[in-house]
Amino acid sequence: MNIRIQWFDSRREPQCPPDPRYPEGKDIDIGGGCLIALPYPAKRCGYYIVVCHDCHANAVITTAGRPDDPRSIRLPCRKRETDDHSHH
Repeated sequence: MNIRIQWFDSRREPQCPPDPRYPEGKDIDIGGGCLIALPYPAKRCGYYIVVCHDCHANAVITTAGRPDDPRSIRLPCRKRETDDHSHH
């Protein structure tokens, strides 16, 4: 996998307390494909841009610098979707 993860700092601290249901972070699943670990926790409020250069799947995920930040994301594999459609 050729993955790029960039974090962009919003330069502000969180204003709300963390969600107690996720004391060790959240695992985000938006498609059942590639599982990508994220730097966890983020420094403060901001967002990650995650891009798979192999299949061009991408996502933007917000952060708050709290324990309930995302710790991983599962992206849909666009290459697999394209391959599946080409056989029909």
